[in-house]
Amino acid sequence: MRIGLMGTGRIGSFHAEVLARHREVDSLVLADADAGRAEGVARRVGAEVAPTERLLASGVDALVIASATAAHAELIGRAARAGLPCFCEKPIATDLPGTLEALREVESAGTVLQLGFMRRFDAGYAVARERVRSGALGRLHTVRTVSSDAAPPPAAYLPLSGGLYRDCLVHDFDILRWVTGREVVEVYATGSAAGPAMFAAADDVATAAVVLTLDDGTLATSTATRCNGAGYDVRMELAGELDQLAVGLDDRTPITSAEVSGPPAPAKPWAGFLERFAPAYEAELDAFLQVVRGERANPCDGREALEALRVAEACEVSRREGRAVRPAELPGLGRP
Repeated sequence: MRIGLMGTGRIGSFHAEVLARHREVDSLVLADADAGRAEGVARRVGAEVAPTERLLASGVDALVIASATAAHAELIGRAARAGLPCFCEKPIATDLPGTLEALREVESAGTVLQLGFMRRFDAGYAVARERVRSGALGRLHTVRTVSSDAAPPPAAYLPLSGGLYRDCLVHDFDILRWVTGREVVEVYATGSAAGPAMFAAADDVATAAVVLTLDDGTLATSTATRCNGAGYDVRMELAGELDQLAVGLDDRTPITSAEVSGPPAPAKPWAGFLERFAPAYEAELDAFLQVVRGERANPCDGREALEALRVAEACEVSRREGRAVRPAELPGLGRP
């Protein structure tokens, strides 16, 4: 296959390396708003380079989008109109109208859009899903998720990110739905901008906490922070009437036990998302190529991204208004 890749920044260059060595990829074409950056990645992985406006006409069989968030919706629309299957890093768009319009274009064209929620391809989360769905934990009563970045992003990124709920916690909301098979019916969210002044300046929060009620009465909590100096920490804990299970708890989890008999502090804690989830990122691209070849169903289509966005939007309303919010009550969250 001949694959096009839009965007060669941190995640884009990682995707380029994965695609360049994939057995099903015969040629790879890169494009980036920064042509020099695209050329540097192309030299490293043995790919071609094309101007952004010409990539879709270069004979590619599918498109991978890893560009700046603001360009996602337009590129998804262009791929749909060209009849090309498309993989896109989340989010679809920076706002809800843009998200819905992109999904309408995909559905009208009858093309494929797979979203990059990489945790669905992590081995630990897959085990958790199987254990929950099989009943091994018994009736699930409590779920806890943690997402902690080792260091804040650049200040210039924050106004473009959509905020901590949409940019970071949306992964937790998606994996909560995927593992449990349940929908979120109510959220209560709060957040704090304490820490670097850039968060308040961007009208964002550095730390957030959410209580979520699922449609079967299961209660979940999701916390996130941009300022976790111990390291990158992403975990899920599931508690049922028969057993408990933790995802992301290993010898690199950046946490120290206060107990004398507890495990020691990790010698090499996780530094960031690319290191922690590298196998999952590779697996999601492999799945996309299988989808393009018609060998499997789409494992994470645009409607899944919309459902996670519903929850994130409800959290933002809850934080600002100081009340519990049901995602279903929000205006403009209709189906594409």
